[in-house]
Amino acid sequence: MDALNIKGTAETPNIIFDSSTNVFEITGKSLPEDVKEFYNPILRWMKSYSESPNPKTVLKVKMEYFNTASSKMLLELFEILDEMYKSGKDVEIEWHYMEDDEDMQDAGNDYADMLEVPFRMFSYQHVSK
Repeated sequence: MDALNIKGTAETPNIIFDSSTNVFEITGKSLPEDVKEFYNPILRWMKSYSESPNPKTVLKVKMEYFNTASSKMLLELFEILDEMYKSGKDVEIEWHYMEDDEDMQDAGNDYADMLEVPFRMFSYQHVSK
């Protein structure tokens, strides 16, 4: 299965979904103008991957910000992983948030409450360049 690599912009997150290297990452900001146009290929890729996943799948999410429309699309993505988990696959989601960003921490907790898939929370400190 071909990897899905979408270079992030000021409005869209960086996406790396690569089953051959077992890397599944979403990083950056998500406020695309057309949220469905941006996320539908990602959802299609994950749906296809879910039919024959790796022995273990860990999705790492390290978002600085996302808008309400993006949060709904992220939930759809997480629900695909949740279905994989419920069907007996080894799946987890890692939610990384800046330690002083309560909104992102709360968002991660909200998703964790809605899903059965293991949802691990990680805080990190902002590193200045």
